Amino acid sequence: MPARRTPLTSAAFALLAVGALAGCGGHGAGTAADGKPPTAAANVSPDGGHAPADRLPGVGPRTAARIPADAQQVVLVTGEDEHSPHSTVVLYQRTADGWRAGASWPAHNALNGWTTDHHEGDLHSPEGVYTLTDAGGLLANPGTKLPYTHSYGFTATGAGFEGEPLAGAFNYVIAINYNHVPGTSPLSTERPMGASRGGGIWIHVDHGGPTHGCVSLTQDHMKELLRALDPARHPVIVMGAASWLAR
Repeated sequence: MPARRTPLTSAAFALLAVGALAGCGGHGAGTAADGKPPTAAANVSPDGGHAPADRLPGVGPRTAARIPADAQQVVLVTGEDEHSPHSTVVLYQRTADGWRAGASWPAHNALNGWTTDHHEGDLHSPEGVYTLTDAGGLLANPGTKLPYTHSYGFTATGAGFEGEPLAGAFNYVIAINYNHVPGTSPLSTERPMGASRGGGIWIHVDHGGPTHGCVSLTQDHMKELLRALDPARHPVIVMGAASWLAR
């Protein structure tokens, strides 16, 4: 699928002016596909590989019921607790024998943890199950099959909550379809549920500290995730505190 290229317009400069807020929980509800983090041993086979499982570790029946039947890829984000900015990310692939786990990656989420009622500026990440349909970044497409917007509009400036520089945080991003219109660039400011419900919730490159609402991974892990996600497999993200996921 050809990459989408967005020119640097006055709107993009406006996005840069607000830094990370616009791209990480600053302006934007989207399309919901609506214990402790899973350990490396949860799905490990005797040969050291990841064995398939019939259900996603740590995900209870109420949360699992929100996962669409056609979803064959799940990005599971397990927060340490409802108030923590630390989480763990695992990509699961559905096989004939059940869910097969990939590597476990450390991640950050929002400064104040998680909420089921996200609003603009609350510094929480929205718990839920959301589709993943669109990607982009300041850097060129690293090989993802998702539609990809390559734009200077993803330039990040300023500093994070712990004084860390934000430069490079939006080198690669995946739009989480919370208050985002599927099929549009992550830079889109259209908010189906209204601006008060926040938006611009992405998976993006980790800058070494908590986010405004997004989930962040190291740049190498972002590239791995982008290359693995396949729109033909209907990927979704299942994200929240461990206690919420386990319901």
